[in-house]
Amino acid sequence: MRTNNGNIRNVIISVYFILIVTAIISSTVFNVFKDLTDNTTVTFLVVLFGFIGLFFLVHWISRYFEYDSDGMKVIVINKGLLLSDYLNYREHKVEFEKKDLISYKVHNYLFYKSLVLYLRSRNGGSKRVNFNVTLVDRRKLRYIRQSLRKMKRANQK
Repeated sequence: MRTNNGNIRNVIISVYFILIVTAIISSTVFNVFKDLTDNTTVTFLVVLFGFIGLFFLVHWISRYFEYDSDGMKVIVINKGLLLSDYLNYREHKVEFEKKDLISYKVHNYLFYKSLVLYLRSRNGGSKRVNFNVTLVDRRKLRYIRQSLRKMKRANQK
């Protein structure tokens, strides 16, 4: 089974655009924030750090995810969503044999979802690998779970 979340790129670009436009509008309509404090410097810093925090939150969450379980090996890739065609930053890639899968978990936090794979390492121990699956569609995530469950059952026999 092959799946990815490549169609989410346009949504993330739109979110960045909305954040930038909102920051520009809020800086021009600065008198709206006069009710927070009388000191305009404090108000400006609060708004500035709020937008910087939102910008980095979106940057942290927005990751490209690809899952390929066709053949004897499973390939799971996480990489940055923007500029990933030009700069290969934030890439995390794991290739493993289907027989090396011990277990998996999907953690669902408030703004973040992660896929944790427990793999058999070469020295006989186990290795834990995390992947960001926040922007993966619920239906695709269900198919990934189904594929991993099938591999886990085959390995337990």
